[in-house]
Amino acid sequence: MSTPAEPAEVSLPPVLDLQAAEPLRAELMALRGRPLALDASQVTRLGGLCLQVLMSARKIWVEDGVSLRVNQPSSGFSEQLAAFGNPEIHFEPEGGLS
Repeated sequence: MSTPAEPAEVSLPPVLDLQAAEPLRAELMALRGRPLALDASQVTRLGGLCLQVLMSARKIWVEDGVSLRVNQPSSGFSEQLAAFGNPEIHFEPEGGLS
């Protein structure tokens, strides 16, 4: 299976709350099967439902064997991820390019 070398890039919105969950899910699922880079530099708030969307995407990308990375996490994103117990979101397939 060949995948594009350049990952698709998605800029996460500043507020990842209940209203952002469904649009985020739809955007990520539209990119399924492609390497994905999430820009978290603007995130000021990460809610539980959007974290579930991100974790679900990670599981799907793992099953598909395609990389998923969070780039430039803001301090707000990192702090709130830590409050949720620092779940792993990044995924690089075995032998994949980093």
